[in-house]
Amino acid sequence: MKKITAKKVEMTQIFSETGEVFPVTLVVLDTKGKTLDTDSQGLALEEGEMVTISGTSKGKGFQGVVKRHGFKGGRRSHGQKHSEREAGSIGGGGRAGGRVVKGMRMAGRMGGERVTVKNLKVVKIISESGEIYISGAIPGRRGSKIEIKLT
Repeated sequence: MKKITAKKVEMTQIFSETGEVFPVTLVVLDTKGKTLDTDSQGLALEEGEMVTISGTSKGKGFQGVVKRHGFKGGRRSHGQKHSEREAGSIGGGGRAGGRVVKGMRMAGRMGGERVTVKNLKVVKIISESGEIYISGAIPGRRGSKIEIKLT
C-alpha cells in the first residue's frame, strides 16, 4: 500500500463558508524541496478523501493504575490512609495459585506506542508548501513523523 510520510505541526481550526468550525491537524510533507504534486508516491491525494494515519503516541512516563488503566482506587474512609490510588490485590490462593498472572494490569510506562487512526477526512491541501489539513486529532507530539495512507 502506498503511503506519504509527513510531520505533525499543530492543531488548529478551519471555518467553512457557512461559519462552521472544524478542528483540524496541520501536517507538512517532510521531504525537502518536494510538493504533493511531485512526490505523492502514487497516492493521488485530494480534498474530501478519507485517510488512515499512523504514528507514535505521546510518551507519558511511569503512571499508576488509575491513570494507565482507569482503575477506581480505594475508599476514602474507614482507615484508608494512603491507599486511595493503589491497585489492590494482585494474586491469591484461588485460580492463580498464589502467583501474579501474566498480563496483570499494573503501574508502568504509558504511551510511546504505535497508534493508527482510521477514517480521517482531508479538509484542505496546499500543494505548493506541502501542507495538509486533516480533520480531528492524530497521534504524536508536535514535530513527530506520521504515515498517511488512503482508506
